[in-house]
Amino acid sequence: MESLYLLIPMSLVVIAVIILILYWAVKSGQFEDLEGPGHSILMDDDVSSNRVMDKPSSSTSVKQKE
Repeated sequence: MESLYLLIPMSLVVIAVIILILYWAVKSGQFEDLEGPGHSILMDDDVSSNRVMDKPSSSTSVKQKE
């Protein structure tokens, strides 16, 4: 019975912290776009597909030992 005097206030503090974290997440826009990041993984990036691969310059190529 005496442990309830400690456990009940501790549980109320934990609940208050959880509510504050949820409030912060909602206010900061964490739940604005739930499907966008999932779709962005599946979409191709048009900019990277239009690039032409150049030959590496001599300064970046690995020199072979003689």
